[in-house]
Amino acid sequence: MKFAIDHFNINVLDLDKSLSFYEKALGLKETRRKEAPDGSYIIVFLGDGSSANKLELTWLKSQEKPYDLGDEEFHIAFTTDDYDAAHARHKKMGCICYENPEMGIYFIND
Repeated sequence: MKFAIDHFNINVLDLDKSLSFYEKALGLKETRRKEAPDGSYIIVFLGDGSSANKLELTWLKSQEKPYDLGDEEFHIAFTTDDYDAAHARHKKMGCICYENPEMGIYFIND
């Protein structure tokens, strides 16, 4: 039996804001959307256009306050063909929340 990763889910409070962030920061585009007939949820899948991996953003109508993200230890790792340009973009956006220059990595937060 073999398994393959299909997607990673993040629950979001403001779907439009999150969609804008992931497109601007990482170039992810909406590939599919599912809306509950009763309006209780919206699920949006985002893709990078070059791999099968997807990011699922879930908005729940009943959620009125920000999610408790714990110690923010979870993450999704991305690679890029231009680290310096990506870093400059994210620095300008003000979304870098942690850097480790010795390892050549940094974290962004939406």
